[in-house]
Amino acid sequence: MPNKKSAKKRVITSERNRLYNKYWTSRCKTAVKNLLAAVEAGDKDEAVKSFNVAQSVIDKAVVKGVMHRNTAARRKELMSRRMKTMTA
Repeated sequence: MPNKKSAKKRVITSERNRLYNKYWTSRCKTAVKNLLAAVEAGDKDEAVKSFNVAQSVIDKAVVKGVMHRNTAARRKELMSRRMKTMTA
């Protein structure tokens, strides 16, 4: 346990930030999983809809500082490659 007042504040702040980051990270992962499930099922309409949602969620996570922009670019590229395999 922290002894100083500032250290106690940092514990509270760190926990709040951890929960915030966990929320956005899991939201991104869920969006990508929904897209991949739609691609596996072969449902083109659902896949396009999921693709747009996933891109939006990932971009929001970058703006909020939860995810690095290069990580987001890599994940979006992975999603677009999976979409292309479905259309081919």
